[in-house]
Amino acid sequence: MKRTTLQVLLLCTMANAYAQLSPEVTSWLVNANGASWHDILETNVEQVQYTDNDVYISCKAIPGYDIGPWEDPSLVPNQNFVFKITRHPQLNSSNPFMLEKGRSGIWANGVSMFSCKTGVSYRGQDIWHTNGALQEDPASINCDGTASEIGEYYNYVAPTCLFDGAASKVHSPILGYAFDGYPVYGPYAFANTDGSGEIVRMISSYQIREITERTTLPDGTLLNTDLSGPKVSNTYPIGFYMEDYAFIEGSGSLDKHNGRFCITPEYPEGTYAYFVTVDQTGNPAYPYTIADSYVGVVPDGNLGEFSGHNEITESVVTYSSIGNVQNQIDMMLYPNPAQEYVYVYIAPSFENNITATITDMSGKVVMVQQNLQPGIAYEFYMQNVMQGLYLLKLENENVSAFQKFIISRK
Repeated sequence: MKRTTLQVLLLCTMANAYAQLSPEVTSWLVNANGASWHDILETNVEQVQYTDNDVYISCKAIPGYDIGPWEDPSLVPNQNFVFKITRHPQLNSSNPFMLEKGRSGIWANGVSMFSCKTGVSYRGQDIWHTNGALQEDPASINCDGTASEIGEYYNYVAPTCLFDGAASKVHSPILGYAFDGYPVYGPYAFANTDGSGEIVRMISSYQIREITERTTLPDGTLLNTDLSGPKVSNTYPIGFYMEDYAFIEGSGSLDKHNGRFCITPEYPEGTYAYFVTVDQTGNPAYPYTIADSYVGVVPDGNLGEFSGHNEITESVVTYSSIGNVQNQIDMMLYPNPAQEYVYVYIAPSFENNITATITDMSGKVVMVQQNLQPGIAYEFYMQNVMQGLYLLKLENENVSAFQKFIISRK
């Protein structure tokens, strides 16, 4: 039977919706109820807007979990960020963009992802660069983060309130995007780059050097005495400087950028992906997120101390994924669109005993799972449902949240 013009139009509309709702649009923690920090600044991502080529992320760089302390929260300035992420990242075959002090990407909750390069070097010689992440206190690593000289909240490492570093049974979700447009995942992924094998921890190929004196660089360059760093000591322990680590190709799962080309749940046809690196106990491991340089071309607008304030001068579509919310749950649903499986991850800082209900758009219940706990990614098998738009509802007696997602059959 021939399809009618209306049927063809509907199919084209659905196909366009699938194409538009790709991970760089759907992977953000959107603030749907105006939740604020100290009744001053809205938390998480305020708005996601997109075109065929770019995604614009509006945020104030304040997460939805408790942070601080600041002596006077009212003095924390409104950052009013609008970050621009390309939807068509391009590999950089020459002259890679080196990481410098400051932002290297944006976490899914709208907080800036910072390189561990602080801009501080031994004797100001720009040779031995201080490892900012190593010098953070445990509270900062565990969620509190750090405030810059301009009052911006940021993280050197992936905050444990955003993901569970020990959640090793399923592929980690996308935790954010680097400024070259490639995704940053949590620490667990398929063992093999073709998407096969068990879920394993991604291991950095940067190894701590076995040195007691800082007289050589990681590439073996012998330094003059006046350019050497301080001896390894309690004051300057190993790892204090970024040059205390050397990239040893093949010693881990990841390349010199701290990523790899691979298949992921959100990118079934493959992508380059960076990975958060942690040790066996879930503690941050160097280089933490992106290392050394970007693998891709970094578009204008996000780099530099006063960057992240892109002006939107083109027609955009506003992405809306969450309905009415009371006491918003920070969650991630991925991939979206999905094919056979949908994973639902609830941030570790939220309540227990949450019920997940999936309905079609007519309100018919297609799946229910009870007693969901925070910090765990739950798998929902969707092979037996029809292609189309669905609604996920998470709730207990205190909180509720909604998110739309698409089941697409290729």
